[in-house]
Formats: sequence, C-alpha cells, structure tokens
Amino acid sequence: MPVTIFDVAKEANVSPSTVSRVIADNPRISEKTKRKVREVMERLDYHPNFQARNLAAKSTKTIGVIMSNSTSLAFQNPFFPEVIRGICTSAHASQYGIYLSTGGTEKEIYEEVVSMVQGKKVDGIILLYSRVDDRTMAYLKDVQFPFTMVGRPYKYENEITYIDNDNRKIAHDVVDYLYHLGHRQIAFIGGNLDFVVSKDRLEGYQQALINVGLPYSDAYFIHDEDFKSNGKSRINKLMMLDEPPTAIVAHDDLVAYEIIRYLEELSVQVPNDISIVSFNNHSLSAYVKPPLTSVDISIFELGFEAANFLLEKVQDSNAAVKHHFVPTTLVERESCKRINIFNE
Repeated sequence: MPVTIFDVAKEANVSPSTVSRVIADNPRISEKTKRKVREVMERLDYHPNFQARNLAAKSTKTIGVIMSNSTSLAFQNPFFPEVIRGICTSAHASQYGIYLSTGGTEKEIYEEVVSMVQGKKVDGIILLYSRVDDRTMAYLKDVQFPFTMVGRPYKYENEITYIDNDNRKIAHDVVDYLYHLGHRQIAFIGGNLDFVVSKDRLEGYQQALINVGLPYSDAYFIHDEDFKSNGKSRINKLMMLDEPPTAIVAHDDLVAYEIIRYLEELSVQVPNDISIVSFNNHSLSAYVKPPLTSVDISIFELGFEAANFLLEKVQDSNAAVKHHFVPTTLVERESCKRINIFNE
C-alpha cells in the first residue's frame, strides 16, 4: 500500500493538516516541526501529490522535461533553450505546462524522476538525452510511465518512442564532404561516449573513413573528457604529428569554437591551415571568425515532435511506438577550404 499523509502524520505525531502545511512550506509552522515532518516523509518514502485538483480529473496537464545535467550547466549550451522552445510550443498548443528537472547528478536526476512519477506531478516525461545504460530510462520503462526521448535509446530501441537525427549518417556525410574537398587526414574531437549521440557520430566518422579507403587512427581522436581537461595541449599534440590533420570534425559547435581558439593560440589559421566542420548550427556559428560550417540538426523540431509524441502517449496508452529522424542540412560557411591533394 502506498504511504499516505495520514501515515506521515501518525509517525510524526502531528495532525494531517500540519503535514499538509509543511508540504506547502507554511510560515506558521515552526522550522523544528518542518524538519521533523520532512525527516518522516523521507524515511517513509512519501511523495506528496502537488496537483490534487488536476488529479481528480486524472491529469496534471504538465509534462516533465529531464536534462542530462543541472539547469545551470545545461543552459550554457544553446541546444537546450531551443529544444525546450520546441517542447513549449507543442505543450502550449495542448494547454500543458512543463516541469523542468533541477538534478545535478545522475543520482539526483533519477531521484527527481522517481518523485515526479510516484508523486504524480506530471502526466509524462521527455528525456532530452540518451545515456548508455541509463537508470532513469530503465525505471520509466519498467513502471510503464509515458515518456519519449530526444535521442536513440541505447537499449530497447524497438520498445521506446524517440525522435533524433540520423547521427551516424550525418557524421558520415561530413567526412565525405571533407574528403571531396581533398582532405585525407581528418580528425574527430569531442563527444562523451556515455551518450548515444556521441557513439553514433563517432561510428559514422569511422565508417566513412572505411568507405573512402582511409585508415582510422586513435591519434586523430580526442575524447570529450580529455579535451575538456587538456584541450590546448591535446590540440598542440595533434598538430605536431608527423602527418597532422588537414581537417577536424568537431562533435558540436561549442567544441568547434574552443578548437578555433586553441588553434589561434598556436598560430594555426582556419581554414588556411586546417578546416573545421561541426554539428548543431547554433545561431552564433554564423558570427564566429571564421563563420563555422555546421550541420543544422533542426533543434526546435526535435523538441516539438518529442512533445507531440509524448502527448499522444499520454492521451492514448495504447499508442504505437514511434521512431522519427528529423531532417538535417549542412550549412557551408568559411571554416572549410578545398585543398590540392597532389601537394600533400
């Protein structure tokens, strides 16, 4: 049997109305009483229902939006405001609000999702990421709570509704683009391999090299964590190779901006000395120097369709599982240059 407000009241030796006031953070309740009641709530694993009136109609009219990092970190990346704008546009059209996660670690995110589900705070959840072996995704699947994902799931792909780009294909396409500009030494930088998007883009890069007859070299790959902690020295080491790359595929635009800065400090010019292509096509990409060639991944549409798919599942528990890749476009700017392969 689920824990009720009456169980909490009995254990804390207070009235149910006092528990209700503690949940609402009523200033009339002393801090001592609040601490006591909250300790009992935590010990009994009680999750208060914050939207009782809507639940009477079996709906909160709210969807949860879960990011892979805390909101303070996530909003440093222009991807998240744009994808959330897409979600909000869809949700508003159906008169739904959104509940943004605030957890800063995997554990905190998991606990917050459990609270959302057990506390019946939301009607469904959108995961704005796909992590390898993700505990939160597994929980939502196990309890059969309505959810969709922005990103291809690592497991149970045929059982989960998701929206994504074809990340293997677009990574393959950018390598092919660079190859036809004459580049034969092509590096790949960034991407946390705990996330499926990074694994897919790296696999697409590797497969493209095979398809055009170029070898894959670990010396041309810089992992996300290595780049974050040793960015300048790793770029310097890359450019000091006997055969340094003539082109770089950056995992996203933020990584590309940082690469350009390090190259400038090393007196390596983009695109005269090296070309760079990236993904996401943030609004700033047209204004950096040089303007960045980047794959537009339709971020707004990712959010918009993820919310549409979720609301369909919320309204019909038997709705079919759907998978959809949104279109992408390579936006050519000035960070890539054709080279004469006979002068290599």
